[in-house]
Amino acid sequence: MTKSKSMKKILISKTPWETRAAIIRNGRLQNVFFAPNSIKSLERCFFKGIVTKILPGIQTAFVDIGQEKSGFLHISEIDRDLAISRMSDNFQMDDGEVKEPKRTGPADISKILKENEPVLIQVSKEPIYEKGAKLTTCFTLPGRFIVLMPNIPRIGISKKIEDKEERIRLRETLKKILPKGMGAIIRTSSANRSFGEISKDVAFLVHTWNSIISKFKKAKNTEKIYDELPLSLLVVRDNLDDDVEDVIIDDKETHSKVYKFIKGIAPEYEYKIKTWQNPPDLFEYFDIDSQIDDALKKKVYLKSGGSIIVETTESMTVVDVNTGKFIGKSNLEETLLQLNLEAAEEIVRQIRLRNIGGLIVIDFIDMASYGNQQKLFKFFEQTLKERDKFQSVVLKVSEFGLLQMTRKRSGKTLMQQLMENCKQCYGLGEVKSIRSQAFAILRKFQEDIILNKNKNNFILSVNNELFDYLTNHEFNSILELEKKYNCKVTLSKKESLTSQEYKIDFQ
Repeated sequence: MTKSKSMKKILISKTPWETRAAIIRNGRLQNVFFAPNSIKSLERCFFKGIVTKILPGIQTAFVDIGQEKSGFLHISEIDRDLAISRMSDNFQMDDGEVKEPKRTGPADISKILKENEPVLIQVSKEPIYEKGAKLTTCFTLPGRFIVLMPNIPRIGISKKIEDKEERIRLRETLKKILPKGMGAIIRTSSANRSFGEISKDVAFLVHTWNSIISKFKKAKNTEKIYDELPLSLLVVRDNLDDDVEDVIIDDKETHSKVYKFIKGIAPEYEYKIKTWQNPPDLFEYFDIDSQIDDALKKKVYLKSGGSIIVETTESMTVVDVNTGKFIGKSNLEETLLQLNLEAAEEIVRQIRLRNIGGLIVIDFIDMASYGNQQKLFKFFEQTLKERDKFQSVVLKVSEFGLLQMTRKRSGKTLMQQLMENCKQCYGLGEVKSIRSQAFAILRKFQEDIILNKNKNNFILSVNNELFDYLTNHEFNSILELEKKYNCKVTLSKKESLTSQEYKIDFQ
């Protein structure tokens, strides 16, 4: 297999402890996703929840979904039809006709939900820190081309589809094929897709919704009744298009599942699904791990010699552009423009790769020319639109030379997924989390097993903290390694080793 860098590639790596997926363009990492096997994602899952408490003062209900903490449902996340039907004066006329529901006052969650009643709930945001999951009854089911809204009869369309005639065509298409009472958001990927392709997507999602309704009626209280797709299928569903050259997978079982999935929803792409044979390691061959490490650093170097500094706080992210060693080849103003344009492209990549959301303030190098400021603004806005699928709003450069923008938050940032507070410096800095370090050692250990396939018994020595983590959380992963490579693995403690070191002996 050649190491071509002409188009995008999707890389999927599966181990007994984790699934990882990466998207690269021209050899550079654009997105990376993680799914530890020991942690089950809740986002987009459906539950048969039980209302445990209603707080009218903050218009919020707490709902038990069988997790450690109850989820919370704010009145703004209750779909309109449910709210109106529960708060309306419904009565029958003498002739049997049902009168149209009418609201009888301001919205009140205590009139919509009752304690101890079962309710169909979807998780919209994962639990974070001390908060439980954020819940909604405004349901969404994402597909390749649309996001079905089974109980919201409204059609929205991606702002990134700019052609007016195409927008009209897509709207009319959805009006013809959506069941009554349902709505949809038309995704960017639907542009120029045929009636048949979109119809197939809608039919699949409607079938999924009907199965959710059926399971809800039979389910036990707090039972999960629908799971989001596993990471491997989710990534190919949302990212496989004409620009993707290959989908490369290093696990036979995962390859089989992805191939079957794509054959069902997009058979024209099944030839792109390819298998990777160890060694070398898939992510190592494409230099993914070192690029992930670079994305965890504050300072990012540009090819020209300049740099950008990325600092994230709880309320905002600040990006500072520095000239560094960049001196240019023409006049000063042109030099600054070229540096800012290069920085703008890299900033878009870093925002997407680090999954930064919320308020973002960018301090580009000051330029005297108003025309150059406009060139920079338009270039940044267009690059963001082309490369990042999440919703964002960019404001024009302020009088202080700052560009302000907001980007929709979605899940944890890269830093939150891979780092934790340093225990030695009392929270002033961050280090790789114990899970991240354990997974890195397990990946290297797996490579050692492959390289020493003539050996049958391995002793893996790690420090005390890693030993405790592996035995308490990843013991099944060790057993899977033994089964997969027909060997015996013994874990051993060695205090002299650091958290990033390990030692292998053979019996």
